[in-house]
Amino acid sequence: MYEDKVIKQLSVFVENKPGRLAAVTEILYREKINIRAFTIAEAGDFGIIRMVVDRTEDAYNSLKKAGFTVTLTRVLGVIVEDEPGGLYRIAKALGDQGINIEYVYAFTYGGDKALIILRVDDIEKAAEILESRGLLYDGST
Repeated sequence: MYEDKVIKQLSVFVENKPGRLAAVTEILYREKINIRAFTIAEAGDFGIIRMVVDRTEDAYNSLKKAGFTVTLTRVLGVIVEDEPGGLYRIAKALGDQGINIEYVYAFTYGGDKALIILRVDDIEKAAEILESRGLLYDGST
């Protein structure tokens, strides 16, 4: 029902050593793919680069072709005012309905907004709750 509001996130698994981030981002640069949101999680000798880009399928194919281990994950994007309490209201609304937030990353843009990327355990239910509050991001801006 909310599939048009679900964002496909790329997860790229790389060795945790100098130059690996440059290798990934060089491919995106060459293909003129824009990164919209980005985080790196360290896991010992390896890291997971998670990102939302403007051309997901092209990025996925280019990174796979270059030999990277890449997966696609369904996540939600939430737009809030860049002010205290924005994340709290989301976490409370989801938590009150029994939805677990597995991970989150965010950034601000335009001076007064924040985009929060959420991986949750029940994406359909979370989308319904967030949509009812007018918070879901559709990837268009």
